[in-house]
Amino acid sequence: MPESDDLARIIAGCKNGNSESFSKVVDRYASRFCGYFYRLTGNRDLSDDLLSELFVKLVEKIGSYKGGSFESWLFRIASNIFHDHLRAKQKRQRIIEQQRQDFEAEQAEPIRSEDERIDKLQMQLATLDEDTRELIMLRFYSQLSFKEIAKIRAEPIGTTLSKLHRGVKKLRELME
Repeated sequence: MPESDDLARIIAGCKNGNSESFSKVVDRYASRFCGYFYRLTGNRDLSDDLLSELFVKLVEKIGSYKGGSFESWLFRIASNIFHDHLRAKQKRQRIIEQQRQDFEAEQAEPIRSEDERIDKLQMQLATLDEDTRELIMLRFYSQLSFKEIAKIRAEPIGTTLSKLHRGVKKLRELME
């Protein structure tokens, strides 16, 4: 049976309140969305909390899913959860400040390995504004198309392309 038919059956089960179907959705998407949240927050515990909230929202909102890309629909919910978190809590400033201090401490040491380069990239991502960081994560980590990102963000594709281009340019400048 094709994967899309299997997913459609799982989604139908979720809409009917079948707990086994919800478990299959969690099994299928947990690691991807945990990684998405982790790359946005840099905090494993916080990303786990946001992931839990995503699946609670999935249970609450599955009835509103009307078709199309299920993954894009989930990413829209995940994006909203992340933005709600930023608005609801003042932790953002502490996280960014801590990452900035860590980055400054690491600046004294030259980049010697790929792991250090990845660490530097993570630090530089943290210095970007949340909107730009999310765009870069959606495009390059989550590998969503420009069209999917524009739909998730409810903005014209040209706006998405422009913001992403500026964000990547800024990130390249920071990495030099």
